[in-house]
Amino acid sequence: MTMHSDQLDVSAETVAALIRDQFPRWSGKAIRPLASTGTVNAVFRIGEGLSARFPLRPSDVGGALAVLEREARASAELARVSRFPVPQPVALGRPGAGYPMPWSVQTWLPGTNAFDADPSASNAFAQDLAAFIAGLRGADTRGRRFDGGNRGGVLADHDDWMATCFRESEALLDVDRLRRLWHRFRELPRTSADVMSHGDLIPGNVLVTGDRLGGVLDTGGFAPADPALDLVSAWHLLRPGPREVLRHALSCADLEWERGKAWAFEQAMGLVWYYAESNPVMSAMGRRTLDRILAAE
Repeated sequence: MTMHSDQLDVSAETVAALIRDQFPRWSGKAIRPLASTGTVNAVFRIGEGLSARFPLRPSDVGGALAVLEREARASAELARVSRFPVPQPVALGRPGAGYPMPWSVQTWLPGTNAFDADPSASNAFAQDLAAFIAGLRGADTRGRRFDGGNRGGVLADHDDWMATCFRESEALLDVDRLRRLWHRFRELPRTSADVMSHGDLIPGNVLVTGDRLGGVLDTGGFAPADPALDLVSAWHLLRPGPREVLRHALSCADLEWERGKAWAFEQAMGLVWYYAESNPVMSAMGRRTLDRILAAE
């Protein structure tokens, strides 16, 4: 089952044709589709050192290319401030071989994603995660502010989306209790200036080596946002003990901590119902995050 009604089909044969036509220096390298819980891109490994990402949904080609160019700049900027491995942008591809969208090539990072190597009980991983977040927060915003897209601005701006989530979740979750919780979350005020943020620290974007943070993926969203936004990782990735390790390492005050919980709640509510059939792993992650949040109330 596809995840989106307008989802594009991307095969290894298509990827091979695109590479042969646009990047012949990589022709002959093995091309392997990667099983992924990701919801935005199909990912293929090219040889041993590269990966290619192909948008799963059609959109305006010019606009999509502008997004990929912006993401490449953001990834390169994040790489300059991260002490942990992150992918480096390598090239941008254009439509062709029956595939209608631009696409991107990055360096490949070794490691196991946090869905498959659960680091939730590791204090050392929590310390590493805090160090990664602190490194991003310390980067210069260069006068930029949150751009108004997705999460990271005003919680109450998501009321319409949350109403949709509550309606679609009636048969799946204790919606009355969750509505009451959102009513409290949406009122939490913003008191801190934007900082640089990864923006989507979920298990599929985090690599684990042993019980430590081995690298971070999907870095194209690196941008200014609410300092609490990257605290979603506390709820998506950690159990109570390591969660407190992360909180202490980042010196989170109560309000910032609650706002991080609120952003995790907003994200998790959408995952449960939207991917219930098409991406059960992501749906289950949303449920687990909600369970952790409710247990902490």
